[in-house]
Amino acid sequence: MRSFIYLFIGTFFGIVLFKSEAASWFRIYEMFQFDSFHMYGIIGSALFLGIVFTQWAKRPGTKSFYGDELNIADKERSIIRYSIGGVLFGLGWALAGACPGPMYVLAGAGFWPILIVLGSAVAGTFVYGLLKPKLPH
Repeated sequence: MRSFIYLFIGTFFGIVLFKSEAASWFRIYEMFQFDSFHMYGIIGSALFLGIVFTQWAKRPGTKSFYGDELNIADKERSIIRYSIGGVLFGLGWALAGACPGPMYVLAGAGFWPILIVLGSAVAGTFVYGLLKPKLPH
């Protein structure tokens, strides 16, 4: 039953991404050219809600919808690691015109060239999995 709920939420999220034009290459291009506030507004709203809900989930005794105890572990902070990851993510986003979520949305909407990007992302994830033991974490 949970799988259907997740499928419904994912489908709804994909529709929202498509209708808000967050998956639009032209909107992403405008963002990287600093020509429009549209994408910054979407990202800023998501960031704000993410912070609010994460802080709520970190409160002791907070339970999930299914009654399970929520436990968010603290992570080690490393500005170098996050900076390198952010730059690589941003470069890939600028080059492909889509970050991971909208790649699936674009494929679902019938923009077939995105399958090249999606396949490359999966291949890159596979290569990272192979190299992970050799990388500093």
